[in-house]
Amino acid sequence: MRAKELRELTVEELQQKRGDLREDLFRLKMRKAVAQLENPIRLRELRRDIARVETILRERRAGQGAGGREAS
Repeated sequence: MRAKELRELTVEELQQKRGDLREDLFRLKMRKAVAQLENPIRLRELRRDIARVETILRERRAGQGAGGREAS
């Protein structure tokens, strides 16, 4: 998933997306422990998608905090 697409989502949608991605990553890790994966690159993609979502959430929190200070 592209960062541009993620930036269009609301904070609640991003949090939901992060939870879904973490759940997918957990399931994929469990499958990897039991058997060989069809697409092992998917693990890396999921980790990077989670990092993108968390980065955007962190930016939004920092932006809200900075915005409140500038307005004062």
